[in-house]
Amino acid sequence: MKIVNLQERLASATINVVVYGAAGAGKTSLIKTLPGKVLVISAEAGLLSLSGFDADVVEIKNVDDLREVHAFLDKGGHGYDWVCLDSLSEIGEICLLSERASHRDVRQAYGALIEKMLGVCRAFRDLPVNVYMSAKEERFKDESTGRLMSALSMPGAKLGQQIPYLFDEVLRLVVGKDEEGNVVRALQTAAEPNADAKDRSGKLDHYEQPDLGAVYAKIMEV
Repeated sequence: MKIVNLQERLASATINVVVYGAAGAGKTSLIKTLPGKVLVISAEAGLLSLSGFDADVVEIKNVDDLREVHAFLDKGGHGYDWVCLDSLSEIGEICLLSERASHRDVRQAYGALIEKMLGVCRAFRDLPVNVYMSAKEERFKDESTGRLMSALSMPGAKLGQQIPYLFDEVLRLVVGKDEEGNVVRALQTAAEPNADAKDRSGKLDHYEQPDLGAVYAKIMEV
């Protein structure tokens, strides 16, 4: 057993962040705000939004690709400050195709998908490196209140509900307009009646600028 000082442990800690938002909100572009050496694990065709940004990228086509990149990162010595999975929703679709090929029963396939994707999230979350994952947003009407809700979108409703519990920071990228009609973007960090979010650090304002480097610096202040 090894006992360490809490503040010393926090000083060397990494963070894990998942950001969800509507299509075109700029989730992939947030990668450009990250400091240090970045590896992008891409499962969707959104890399043009990173034009001009210096980062490494590996494209994921199947589950074996995902296993291979995790094994590489798990060995350490890679020098990356951030690993970005873009996006969880697309990786979920890749895993679902794999499970449907293995299970004739659709319900079994979705059950296996939940187990596999939760395992993927934990495996990458627990790497000794800062991790950013993006996800699509789905909108639905709450049957009990009639309110239009926003939530993280994954194949299978139960999976989308479980993934946020695994992360320290669950942020929603919102897009709106100011009084002059200019488009503004912000990261929602706390739950609202129509959309979930959380900040376990307790250091973020309810809304933060869409800058993950600034969010990181604010969280890591000791």
